[in-house]
Amino acid sequence: MPAGCRLLAWALDLRKVFGERVYQRRELTMRPIIFVLTTAVFSLGQSAHVWSADAEAGRKIAEQHCSRCHVVGDFNPTGGISSTPSFQLLVKRRPDYRERFKTFYARRPHPAFLSIKGLGRLLEYLPPNAHPVEITLEDVKNVAAFAETLKPKKK
Repeated sequence: MPAGCRLLAWALDLRKVFGERVYQRRELTMRPIIFVLTTAVFSLGQSAHVWSADAEAGRKIAEQHCSRCHVVGDFNPTGGISSTPSFQLLVKRRPDYRERFKTFYARRPHPAFLSIKGLGRLLEYLPPNAHPVEITLEDVKNVAAFAETLKPKKK
């Protein structure tokens, strides 16, 4: 088993690491660590520019779920929320946009309503501020690949 997978398996089996009683107290503080480790393992061996995923599937996911708050590409059913940046703005103006799209599920306000299949919601103690959404880590990769297609072409 690759070292990254062993690390992830260790992090996900916190009951063995901390014991049942300690796990129950530390569960909320350990969840962010689990998400970060999952993201790190998930992207091992891939450069920032090479992100093997399905951009078209990412577009569909973004239009279905993200467009409730963000303007997504040319898709703009509700106009987005005025305080929420469009995907294009994030890609054009944020030098760290790749990292942001790869970890959006752990960035506010997403943890309150977004869950990763098999991992749950990062902040389960908060009531969702929007209709709950469940996606997979593959969906995260696909949305990040779609965001990459929004990067302006250099002339």
